[in-house]
Amino acid sequence: MLFTEPAFLGFFAVVFGLYYLTPLRRWQVPLLVAASFGFYAYGQPSLLLLLLISAVLSAATSHAVMISRRQRTKRAWAIAGVAVNLGILGFFKYGGLIERSFFAGLVGADSPLGLLLSLPLPIGISFYTFHGISLIVDVSRSRDAVAGRSAPPPSPRRHLRNTLLYLTFFPQLVAGPIVKAHQFYPQIAPKRFSAIDWNGAAKALIVGYFLKRVVADNLQNATYLLTYPAYLTQSSLNLLVLDFGYSMRIFADFAGYSLIAIGLARLLGYELPQNFNFPYVAESFSEFWTRWHMSLSSWLREYLYYPLGGNRRGAGRTYLNLMTVMCLGGLWHGAAWSYALWGACHGLALIIERSMRGSRFYASSLLPVRIARAALVFGVVTLAWIFFRLPRFSEAAGFFLALRDNWRLPFQAGPAVVIGFYSAPVLAYHARYLWRRRRAIRPRHARPPAAPLEAVAYGLLASAILFNAGPIDAFIYFQF
Repeated sequence: MLFTEPAFLGFFAVVFGLYYLTPLRRWQVPLLVAASFGFYAYGQPSLLLLLLISAVLSAATSHAVMISRRQRTKRAWAIAGVAVNLGILGFFKYGGLIERSFFAGLVGADSPLGLLLSLPLPIGISFYTFHGISLIVDVSRSRDAVAGRSAPPPSPRRHLRNTLLYLTFFPQLVAGPIVKAHQFYPQIAPKRFSAIDWNGAAKALIVGYFLKRVVADNLQNATYLLTYPAYLTQSSLNLLVLDFGYSMRIFADFAGYSLIAIGLARLLGYELPQNFNFPYVAESFSEFWTRWHMSLSSWLREYLYYPLGGNRRGAGRTYLNLMTVMCLGGLWHGAAWSYALWGACHGLALIIERSMRGSRFYASSLLPVRIARAALVFGVVTLAWIFFRLPRFSEAAGFFLALRDNWRLPFQAGPAVVIGFYSAPVLAYHARYLWRRRRAIRPRHARPPAAPLEAVAYGLLASAILFNAGPIDAFIYFQF
C-alpha cells in the first residue's frame, strides 16, 4: 500500500480513530501491530509469513540474550540472531544473484530451491532485517536499550509484543527511516490525543507529499528517456539534463517518503529519526554521507564500520574499512553487482578525499573553493546515480558512451524546461537552508520568519499537491 494511494488515507483514518479511543488505550500496541500486518499484507500477502518469522526469531534470540547470565551464552545467542537475519536477507535478496553469478544452470527452475529463488523480493526486507540486527546487537551491549535503566528484562510475551511493533511499525516498515532499537523501545507507552505534535506532523506531511507527488512523480515522467535504448538518441547535453533530473527525483522521492513517515509517526505519538539534511549542499563526500539517508549511514557506521576498526588501525586499514562498508552498503540497496560498483565509487571518493584532506583544496575556506567542492560532490554523486537508474552494466556503460559520443546531436529544449521546472523546488529547498544557515551565523541580521508568510507557503505547497500532482508512482526505495 502506497502512502499516496486513496486506500491508504482511508486505512490511516480508521487506524487513527481507533488508536485514540479511550477504551482502547491499553490496546494501542496490539492495534498498531495488527494494522502494520494489514498494511504489509495489502501488497504482498504471500510474504507476510516471512515477516512474521523474522520478527519472532529476532524477538526470541534478543530475549535469550537479555536473560542469559553467562557472557558466552549471551554471545552465542547474539551471533545466532544476527546470523538468522543475515541468512533471511541473504537468501531472499541475494540468492538469485549468487546463483546467476556462480552457479548458473546448476539449480533447476522446477526444484524447491529454484522455486524459492524465483520468489519476488519481499518489500522492505532490507529494512526489517536491519532492525532485527539492531535489536540483537543493542541488547547484547546493554539490556537497558529495551528494558529501561536498571529495569528487569521484560516477559517473553511483552518483549514479543514490543518487538513486533518495532519491526513492523507501518510508517517506516518498507522504506525506513531505519530506527535503532535503543531509539524506539523507550517510546513504547500509551499515547494521548492531546499530546500530538500537530504542527510538526503537518509540516512534515505537507513537505513530504509535495516532494513526492509534485516533484518526484512529475520528474518520473520528465526523465523517462533515461532508459535503454531511448537515451541512445539523446544529445550529450540532454543526457546530462536527464541525469540531473533523476538526481533531483531520487532525492525528492526518498526524502519525501521519509518526511511522510515521520509525520505519520508523530500523529501516532512516535518520533522517527531525521533521514535527510539537505545533502546536495555537502562540500565533501564524508559530509554527504552525514546528510543523505542518515539513518542508514548511522547504522552502517555503528554496526559495521566501528566493529571493523573504523579509522583506529592506520590509513591502510581505514581505507579498506571504508571500501568494505560502502560496497556492502551499495549491495544493501539492490541485488545486482552494479549497486556494489555504485558503493565502490563512493568508497573510492571517500578514500581519495581522506588522503587529500590536508591539501589547499580541502583546507580552504574561500567561498569559490567551497562552491567548487560542493559542485564536485554533486557532480560525482549525480553521475553515480546512473547505476541506480540503469542497474545493468551494459546499459550503464551505454549511457556513458552516449554521453561521450553524442555531442553533435541537437539539443532538445522541451524536456530540459520541464525538468528544470520540477527541479526548481529541490534547488529552492536547499537554497533556503543555506540562506537560513548564513543568517544563523550572523544573528544580528536574523529575523524569525513571519508566521503568516510561513502559513501561506505551506498553503501553496498543499495546493500544489491537490492540483499539480504527477501520476501515482511507487517509491523508488520500495525495491530495496
